[in-house]
Amino acid sequence: MVATPQPPDGDAARKRAPRRRPSASRIVAPTPEQGCAALIVAHDQARRIAATVRAAVAIPGVDLVLVVDDGSTDNTQDLARKSGAVVVRHPHPRGRSAAIETGAAVAAMRDDPAVPPRALLILDGRLGNQAIGAAPLVPAVTEKVCDMAVALTAGGGRALGLSTKASRKAIKKASNWEPRQPMSSIRCLTREAFEQCLPLARGSGLEPAMTLDVLHAGLTVTEVECEIAGNSRSGVARTAPGRANQYRDVLMAIGSRRMRQGLTDTGRAMGVGRSQAQEEHE
Repeated sequence: MVATPQPPDGDAARKRAPRRRPSASRIVAPTPEQGCAALIVAHDQARRIAATVRAAVAIPGVDLVLVVDDGSTDNTQDLARKSGAVVVRHPHPRGRSAAIETGAAVAAMRDDPAVPPRALLILDGRLGNQAIGAAPLVPAVTEKVCDMAVALTAGGGRALGLSTKASRKAIKKASNWEPRQPMSSIRCLTREAFEQCLPLARGSGLEPAMTLDVLHAGLTVTEVECEIAGNSRSGVARTAPGRANQYRDVLMAIGSRRMRQGLTDTGRAMGVGRSQAQEEHE
């Protein structure tokens, strides 16, 4: 008669059983979350900058608020710093595009190499408490719905004006997509999308040029309705000479982007990159 060994009782089995270490294949590292830096451009905005910074801090997903003081003559930088923002100051006004480039460079220095680069939420210092209305743009980018989200303000209506029409026409020609507010200055985009826009166009051509650059790079753009009253266009012209200058900026930006895209297409056909094609052209 062969005796069949009896299994030990539960307590003894737990004491005797060797502990198994989880295999490396079973250990799943948590995916690092992409943050967002709110980049606020301000010039002589002492009256509203504190409210703008506090509203930006309250936006979910924003973990860095950075104010670029573009040569203000008032105490904009002091109020922004006291409200919780990281402040960078130009000693003299250099314009919105240069301020955004400065802010993006500083934000990149503060990125953690172990996590994806922060998205950039571009705001204006004059927004005040309304800056919180830009909150829907952040998840649209960080959750990879699109590469750049543009704010639709003032109820999301179709913007008018000669410069707007020229911008809309150029974007539609490039992508077969017709934006409602192509010159909206409030937008959020990934670091990859931002780098496709460098160097930034100057003046009022900044926003349509950014959209064209992102689309030409094969990335995605969408418009998102935001609860922000008023016009979000940068540098709204109220006089005839101002509107003429704005139209000139837009046409110059569109023309330069068409030339850049032409060089890119030529470079691809010849087997060279865009930067190399541009250097050869110059």
